[in-house]
Amino acid sequence: MSCRFFLALACIAVLGAVPARASRVQTGFLDRTIEISGIAYRYQVYVPAGYRSKKSWPVILFLHGAGERGSDGLLQTDVGIGHAIRQNPSRFPLIVVFPQCPLGKIWGEPDMQSLAIDALDAAIREFHGDRSHIYLTGLSMGGFGTWETAARNPGRFAAIVPVCGGVQPPKDWPQLRVTLFDDPKITDPFADLARKIGNTPVWMFHGDADQAVPVEQSRQMATALKAAGANVKYTEYAGVDHNSWDKAYTEPELMPWLLAQSLNR
Repeated sequence: MSCRFFLALACIAVLGAVPARASRVQTGFLDRTIEISGIAYRYQVYVPAGYRSKKSWPVILFLHGAGERGSDGLLQTDVGIGHAIRQNPSRFPLIVVFPQCPLGKIWGEPDMQSLAIDALDAAIREFHGDRSHIYLTGLSMGGFGTWETAARNPGRFAAIVPVCGGVQPPKDWPQLRVTLFDDPKITDPFADLARKIGNTPVWMFHGDADQAVPVEQSRQMATALKAAGANVKYTEYAGVDHNSWDKAYTEPELMPWLLAQSLNR
């Protein structure tokens, strides 16, 4: 056969392979942008290596802490669950959404609530998220944000995981709070929040040596949830300061427990 014939066969093979490569979905930490009230925000979505679009996927919304605020769309993946994913990706067979709160903002503000929920919804649509397996977690400022977001979106999340979060403002940071309880008529914000959380399963984590957000915040919240008959687990780490997220997101039972929770139950 002529060289021209073999060349033609090679061209056909290459052209045939292009659509197959083009149809593959990128995995890993992916850059995304969303617009809220005319402002563009960068965020990230983690897509596991085994992703296939023909099945539905559980989705986690992760709310970072104050130290990861900014506008680069990247820093929020370096601490907490993002770090745990990079250390052991096989333990996280799900989609994880990482919005980024700008400097000077907290998750309880209306535009930041819109950013978090809209980024979550965009990822659910793009990556075929399973709406019965949507989860919420956050650390420090994001732990406060986890309580706030869950309370403002009842029945939306199959489970929540607040890490070293709280309800009332810490002594050294009065701006950090659950804004739902700015109403002076609410005399017991822990009990009120427990009622709003309802039957949503909760697994809380905190270090008993936390110097930034007092561990008493989580202790009081756990007590209020138990009094309300909620489905709550509470893990307190002895001798651990504010970075309890390093232990929390590597807990062997956390992901299996989380993935077992469903809104269909």
